[in-house]
Parts: sequence; C-alpha cells; structure tokens
Amino acid sequence: MRGHYSKQPRKQRKWLADAPLHSRHKMVSAALSKEMKKKYNRNSLPVRKGDTVKVMRGGMSGHSGEVLSVDTSRYKIYVQGITAKKADGTEVERPIHPSNVMITVLYEDDKERREILARKMEAE
Repeated sequence: MRGHYSKQPRKQRKWLADAPLHSRHKMVSAALSKEMKKKYNRNSLPVRKGDTVKVMRGGMSGHSGEVLSVDTSRYKIYVQGITAKKADGTEVERPIHPSNVMITVLYEDDKERREILARKMEAE
C-alpha cells in the first residue's frame, strides 16, 4: 500500500475511496490455507471469481463455497450459498470482506494467474 502513511481515519477512508483499480485488485486479497502457503510460498493472494473459499469469521463461519463475483469498488466478494433474506422473503447474495475468508482451492483455468504464480515462486 504505497503512499498510505496517515494514521488519521478520514485520510485512510479517503485513500481507499480514491484508490486506482490496479491497487484495488491487490487489496481484495485473502489468506491461503496452510497447504497452499507451503505450495506457493506466500501468505495471501488476490481473490478471483472461481476460487473456492472458506468463511472464517461472522455468522457463516465454516461455510465453504465458490466465489461468484468480486466487487473491487466496494472491496467485497460474493460466495455461493451465502445469502441474506430480505423483508419480502427473497434471497439475495450477501457480500463478505475478503479478509474474513481463506482461499482453499485456486481457480486453475487462468493461464495468466499460473504464469504470475510461477514467476513469483522463481523469484524467491
């Protein structure tokens, strides 16, 4: 998080609100499971559609599901099976902050992501 040095909450909120897309993608990151940490030699990765995650905090903790979408403008992810009931009884997807989930399975069909991981593993 380059250029983000203030302790003031208002400046931290402003920095998040004004962040460019390339840094927003990085901020929508989640921790990796123990096995994946050893395999990829890193603690966290940006969450992407298709990843399987396990919810670690909140009322739905312990629930696992596939990531349906990633909302970089709100810094939230939507996980399959996690819904909220509206007043009229309809079910809607409930957004979750990525810091509250752990990635258990990576989406493997993405060639670019595999190349990035391979390159980062070589560098270390």
